[in-house]
Amino acid sequence: MPPASKAGLADSTPLAALRPVAPHTGAAATFLPLPLLVALFCVLWSSAFAGAKLALADCPPLILLSARLLLAGAIMLALAPLWDSGARRRDLPPIRRRDILALIGIGILNNAVYLGLNWTALTFTSSAYTAVLTSCLPLLVALAAGPLLGEKMSLAKWAGIALGLLGVVIVLRSRLAGAHESLAGTLLIGGGVTALAAGTLAFKYLAPRGGVWSGNAVQCLAGGLALIPVALATENPADIHLTANLFGGLAFLVVAVSIGGYGLWFYLLTRASATAASSLHFLMPPLGLFFGWLLLGEAVPPLDILGIVPIALGIWLVTRPARAPG
Repeated sequence: MPPASKAGLADSTPLAALRPVAPHTGAAATFLPLPLLVALFCVLWSSAFAGAKLALADCPPLILLSARLLLAGAIMLALAPLWDSGARRRDLPPIRRRDILALIGIGILNNAVYLGLNWTALTFTSSAYTAVLTSCLPLLVALAAGPLLGEKMSLAKWAGIALGLLGVVIVLRSRLAGAHESLAGTLLIGGGVTALAAGTLAFKYLAPRGGVWSGNAVQCLAGGLALIPVALATENPADIHLTANLFGGLAFLVVAVSIGGYGLWFYLLTRASATAASSLHFLMPPLGLFFGWLLLGEAVPPLDILGIVPIALGIWLVTRPARAPG
């Protein structure tokens, strides 16, 4: 493990670890309660699937994703001196070349690979199905967080992850039984989730210095630039249709998701262990089903609703605070 300060994070949870972190993590100060930030992150993250599905009707996926990432990165890079300035900036050590390289690599994993595969899958899968499969992130993170980050997993937390996955299986059963979703889409989404898990673990392991917003800007720009040659080689710009849905969806994805959602995600990673923070993704199935129904009119089978129960119980087991000794 590198000398990055991970002591005190291994056993923390998103709702219980409201304590200062090491200065180099760049955690921004906030006056909002942590549970409210968690709820806001979950809403923004899960609504992104339906928002992307809406905009993808008028633009090829990789071209749209490149535009979203480059716009979001440019905006955050311009505003980062304001967001990451002041007294807090004096507490941050100088950013190193290693930190820039780490942020670029994490940005390619989280933005170019994860989102690139997911958005390609969204062109022929439902947004709810994508949200459900993405909720498997905690299992992938937990499998590697022990040996890589030294995080301790109790029996209750493993039971929580198992219950969460059981809920995901219940939700998937009604969709796979009728062959409404394709194997190709499933493999693309699975590859994207694996990339997101790798990016999550890399962020915790490498602990790059810098502010939350400037770091997020570097990651967005890295992902957008990496996608441009792939998008131009595989997609036709003539397929872009300038509609209200396209502009509205792109604006939502840039401001609410790339700037707001990802900023909250990396802030939460500085406040909690990778396993506990990633367990929030178990909330994505019910929220993904809701936004798919609300924005796109996607059907919600009764079996999907049943799966929410073990998912909610699993979240409670994985994220509840550890009991104090004595």
